[in-house]
Amino acid sequence: MTSTTESTRELLLSRIRDVADYPKPGVVFKDITPLLADPVAFTALTDALAELCVRHGATKIVGLEARGFILAAPVAVRAGIGFVPVRKAGKLPGATLAQAYELEYGSAKIEIHAEDLVAEDRIMVIDDVLATGGTAEASLELIRRAGAQVAGVSVLMELGFLSGRARLEPGLRGAPLEALITV
Repeated sequence: MTSTTESTRELLLSRIRDVADYPKPGVVFKDITPLLADPVAFTALTDALAELCVRHGATKIVGLEARGFILAAPVAVRAGIGFVPVRKAGKLPGATLAQAYELEYGSAKIEIHAEDLVAEDRIMVIDDVLATGGTAEASLELIRRAGAQVAGVSVLMELGFLSGRARLEPGLRGAPLEALITV
């Protein structure tokens, strides 16, 4: 469990807006833009995630496209470590490693520049929401294929009812999965 205080969790949760029937009927979208617009809440989030990176000995952060970029980049600056983006296929120039994964409605592929990671690196994966875990699971495989170690996965919010944690645990191989908020 993180050392994030209950008051910090309450602050973060109070700045996340539920949007009904987006992007399709029956889905309740968790909109983090009000949190990002609040400098106190965004700073609290950045500090909490940076503390997790330091605690788990991360040397670099991988941010997952697209909202994971928004969170991971300031965390990397705050923690004093590097940031490496994981992008959708075809978005990175040059040589990449790619990993396909299954979605509820098909498949997708993500990529990373392998030369940005080295064997001595301990990578913290950061994203906004852990839902089904497909993208995070694929990122763990990419990190290992690039020769680096997984320090853990940290997310702002875990949607527990979608069972992403159960999907990720085998790939974590004992590394922590930390969610600041679980709904």
